[in-house]
Amino acid sequence: MPFRRAAQLICLGLFLIALAGAAAGLLASPDLFLRLDPVLVGATALAGRALVWAFLPAAIVLGSALLMGRAFCGHICPMGTTIDGGDRVVGHARKSPGSGGGLRPIKYYVLAAILGAALAGVSLVFLAAPLSLITRFYGLLVYPVVERLADGGLAAIRPAAEALDLRSLMFAQIDPPRFATQLFPLTFFGAVFALAKVSPRFWCRYLCPAGALLGAASGKPPIRRRVTDDCIDCGKCARRCPMGAIPGDAPQTTRRRECIACGTCATVCPVNAVAFQSTQSTGSTLSTPSTPPPPVSLERRRILMAGLAGAGAATVGLTNLYGPYPDAGEGQVQAVGLLRPPSALPEKEFLARCVRCGECMAACPTNTLQPIGLKAGWMALFSPAITPRRGYCDPRCHRCADSCPTGAIRPVSDNERIWAKTGTAIIHRQKCLAWEHKKSCMVCDEVCPFDAIDFRREPGNPYAVPHVQEDRCAGCGYCEHFCPVYHEAAIVVTAMGVPRLSEGSFKREATGRGLRLTLKSKAEAATGYPDPAAPSSGGAPGFDSGFDGS
Repeated sequence: MPFRRAAQLICLGLFLIALAGAAAGLLASPDLFLRLDPVLVGATALAGRALVWAFLPAAIVLGSALLMGRAFCGHICPMGTTIDGGDRVVGHARKSPGSGGGLRPIKYYVLAAILGAALAGVSLVFLAAPLSLITRFYGLLVYPVVERLADGGLAAIRPAAEALDLRSLMFAQIDPPRFATQLFPLTFFGAVFALAKVSPRFWCRYLCPAGALLGAASGKPPIRRRVTDDCIDCGKCARRCPMGAIPGDAPQTTRRRECIACGTCATVCPVNAVAFQSTQSTGSTLSTPSTPPPPVSLERRRILMAGLAGAGAATVGLTNLYGPYPDAGEGQVQAVGLLRPPSALPEKEFLARCVRCGECMAACPTNTLQPIGLKAGWMALFSPAITPRRGYCDPRCHRCADSCPTGAIRPVSDNERIWAKTGTAIIHRQKCLAWEHKKSCMVCDEVCPFDAIDFRREPGNPYAVPHVQEDRCAGCGYCEHFCPVYHEAAIVVTAMGVPRLSEGSFKREATGRGLRLTLKSKAEAATGYPDPAAPSSGGAPGFDSGFDGS
């Protein structure tokens, strides 16, 4: 048990450090834990029709189930560790041994539905894959709260800092990130923690598809629970097992597909009759039942029906009005204002690969990447989109691709990055201060790093008015973000003219379309342009750094 607790805390700590490193821009590729999830990786590879070496860690985890059963669930999985902590805080009910057996097959039905949808080319892992869910919980829910509390702490100690003339603390400030669709992880994990009152590790016992897959692979692992002849049938192990893996009426046996090798039974045994090992001890005889316990009844017909239900739901989603289209063409209805991260795969492939883990959003230094709701249909639920009003998309930054575990956002070189156009700005003249109100305003031109705004004289207007040069616009959103018009900006970025490539050069594609994307000379200098490795200060380059837009 001490070893298990240490392993859990170390793995959870490494997971949180990796997530914090991604948010701070200190780690280039912090997504190893996500690649350990065999369901997340397997369903993504199946839906995206892609198998890459980056998915190898999940294959190792799945292979470990053949040797040690579901040890991954009991020692490494951050979701399991978090649920264990929640169970301790909430306090779980003491269920009778073996209770809830009728619920155990549910996780296999969930797994079958996810794989059925993946066969149809649709990824539903974001609804149930444990590593995706726990990353979203810590990255999009806990992380902003911690930042908010830290900012409140700085405000609380500021009077003392002023009295002691500690200038570093006097002027320190934290701009906590904000994220949309937080209700889902809040409600989901609230329910997961509350279900501890029904049974410990309720999610792991009955619902987790990764646990189902590992359980299916761990029929008779060499390293497993063994009971000696010293057993006195007290039943204490069965009552304390967090997974209900020990039948109360036969404590010498084990439901091997449920056992997570946590060692609780060995710790509580009053006569030390339980051990986890591969060979029999030389002392008391370690035994396993002469007749192995029957496996969990998967009820093949129900499993098949669950898989067909997943495939059917995926097919229905593909016929949704806002469903992804494989190629551009007439009659396609796209969500208004949907801007994907730079170098995102074509929409259908992007949604098949994206697991909605939130890594890219937590890593985004300007907080422009946000999870969307139903604006692009339910198949795009919780996927990332650029929100220029919240923050601009720095054309020298590509943290989103560096942190993406499945390649839904293509990593590209620095030279290719600026050609990965995310949209094109358009001007709502009836809102523009220069066009409609005949006032002098040049903010969009002053902040545009691509010099895509051209000011011209128009009859009847005493001031020059802005025009967008579409062949020079990369859709970075600086103009929309800093536009002084309240609420909805007078200049907005649309998804017009965006290259979405599975492979090939963005520069070649963009130049072939006649684009001329060049950063301003001062934007490439060390001054006058925000460092993508540093948090956004929220200021406009044209006003805060001497960036005059010439």
